[in-house]
Amino acid sequence: MNSKHRKTLQAIFANPINGGIDWSLIESLFVAVGCTVTEGKGSSVTFEMNGVKAYFHRHHPGKDALRYRVADARDFLRNIGVTP
Repeated sequence: MNSKHRKTLQAIFANPINGGIDWSLIESLFVAVGCTVTEGKGSSVTFEMNGVKAYFHRHHPGKDALRYRVADARDFLRNIGVTP
């Protein structure tokens, strides 16, 4: 995990939840910690690590993740044992 991934991880776990994180940074973090990515139909994407799966829809047309997506990303990271 590089410094950019660490900054993204810190932003995901910040309180209050930040709804201005670029979704591509969150996806990059998931891959950096070892998740596999499965593209679904349309904008859906699944991340999996150690049997734990998380399903997301990429935000479009904008690039920022909404707060509920950041909260879901935080929960997924906790479930796979990744915390700042």
